[in-house]
Amino acid sequence: MGHILATQLFNAGHELTIFNRGITQDELPAPIKRLRGDRTVKEQVKAALDGLEFDVVVDMVLYTGEEAENIIDVLKGRVGHYVFVSTGQVYLVREGLERPFSEETYEGRLMPPPKPNTYGYEEWNYGFHKRQAEDALASAWSKNGFPYTSLRMPMVNGEREPFNRLYGYMLRIKDGGPILVPETPQHPLRHVYADDVAQAILAVIKTGPGKGRAYNISQDETVPLPEFVAMVGEFMGYEPPQMIEVKRSLLVANGFLPDCSPFSDRWMSELANERSKAELGMHYTPLRTYLERIVRHYEANPPQRPASYKRRNAERNLILQP
Repeated sequence: MGHILATQLFNAGHELTIFNRGITQDELPAPIKRLRGDRTVKEQVKAALDGLEFDVVVDMVLYTGEEAENIIDVLKGRVGHYVFVSTGQVYLVREGLERPFSEETYEGRLMPPPKPNTYGYEEWNYGFHKRQAEDALASAWSKNGFPYTSLRMPMVNGEREPFNRLYGYMLRIKDGGPILVPETPQHPLRHVYADDVAQAILAVIKTGPGKGRAYNISQDETVPLPEFVAMVGEFMGYEPPQMIEVKRSLLVANGFLPDCSPFSDRWMSELANERSKAELGMHYTPLRTYLERIVRHYEANPPQRPASYKRRNAERNLILQP
């Protein structure tokens, strides 16, 4: 997503600066200016950005309220528009919400945190701290006019998705299945294509709407997991794979989740997108269109098989146990 956005901005003639730790080498054009530092350390952020002014800042790695307070302090008076890439998980820590989640339902009571040192706690913690970041930005807008916009994302699918989740389903379709999925919950999927996320950010940058506002960025279609996986199989030339429901606790105990079915995660948001279409003019790529693009990409550029796939036989053997 960041690579797509940076490339499009550079090709459009914008002067571009990227700030990160520089640990992973990027494939972006050499003329793009690089600044180095750890954004979780305010002193390093301040030193890197000292004296600089920006028309727009797009922040893809802001995770906590403290980090938000720090960047607000560093950039106040020196940025025309600050675009925060947030998450639909800010809704998942709310109590009593019905899917799909809309921006109007953000405010309200939060659920208590799950038991510490559990997967659920880690996911709750992520959503909770993203909310704190959003709240800090909203407060700065209200008090001092800090010009932020928050873009909330569900699961982002794309050709450069770092965890290759979709590719894991492709491997299991290709080997003849079955695909093991937890019995509950079986939330329908409403993801978004990475190119559409980049287009949403570009819409905010180019026209400048939405300061002090939050927007859900999400595809139009909502589909059950079996239909989603069947589409992937269709584009690969395979019949829909067999999907077998197994107790979630059993899959967890054997270490098969999330790898056997990452899109069965409890902590996966489902977002209404009407506000983004009305106010940002968004038009979302149809699900079938972008799924076929991603499948073709993986067929032409197969990534290394994930280490978790080495336990594929153990997955199959689980359902054969008496």
